[in-house]
Amino acid sequence: MKNLTRITINPEIMGGKPCIRGMRVTVGMILGLMATGHSYDEILRAYPYLEKEDLMESLAYAAWRVEEIEVPLGLA
Repeated sequence: MKNLTRITINPEIMGGKPCIRGMRVTVGMILGLMATGHSYDEILRAYPYLEKEDLMESLAYAAWRVEEIEVPLGLA
C-alpha cells in the first residue's frame, strides 16, 4: 500500500478515527456519503474545503482496511 498522505489518525481528533488531513471530517463520513449515492461533485460542493484527492484516498484507505487480517494473540 502506498503511503496515505491525506488520512490522519490522532487520538485528540474525533477520538482517533481516521480523518481527512487532520480535519474533523472522518473517512467513515465520506464513505457513508458515497455509499448512499452522493457523487464526488455533490460531496465537494457540500464540503468545499475537501479535494477530490481526499475522496479518492478515503476509498483507497477503506479498500486497504478490508483486506487486513486480524490475528488473535494466543494469550493463555
